Amino acid sequence: MYFRVLHNQASGFTSYLLGDTTKNEAVLIDPRIADVAVTRAILNDQRLRLTSILFTHEHEQAKNQSASKSDIVPVNADVLAAYASFHDGDIELDAKPENGLLTFGNEVLHIIKTPGHTRNCQSFLWRDRLFCGDLLTVDCCPHQPRPVSADEMWNSVTQNVFLLPAETLLFSGHTKQAKFLSSVLEQRLWHPWFAGTTRDTFFIRVAAPLNTTE
Repeated sequence: MYFRVLHNQASGFTSYLLGDTTKNEAVLIDPRIADVAVTRAILNDQRLRLTSILFTHEHEQAKNQSASKSDIVPVNADVLAAYASFHDGDIELDAKPENGLLTFGNEVLHIIKTPGHTRNCQSFLWRDRLFCGDLLTVDCCPHQPRPVSADEMWNSVTQNVFLLPAETLLFSGHTKQAKFLSSVLEQRLWHPWFAGTTRDTFFIRVAAPLNTTE
């Protein structure tokens, strides 16, 4: 297997490249235009063929910062699986995964719907790692500091993410102070919005004024 984190220190945005080195196929999660050159170089160096480009979510005002498959690979490349784009609230797929599963080489990616941060958020579970975008970073996201749906976010976190094994690693799409990695156990115990709280208390927290001095 191959795994690479592409982190932009200035913006905090983070992308992830997952590869199967036995079949030479790879998946790219939450790519950015600024990372196209380095991504191409990595794919060439590792002899990986990009088969899927996926987004956990996308903000309207940030679309010009996201990379499409044609930016990463030649237009006529054999891109096999899903490129998810969020336009007008709908998810458009080149090829729908079967039963919420997407394969690259011998690897399997589980696609989990986790709305709340934006309307059509989704997370990707690979082995012991969940790539969940800004579902848990919440007010760190510059484009959407508060959830589109507090009710859906609560359900996504408590009924999907927090029910995963405690040792599951969580990878975020946007970071504060370069912290892109945590675990289900850590977030259950210490998350400022979700740990040790009730649904009602969470809703009050979401509705509270933002602290602009932070």
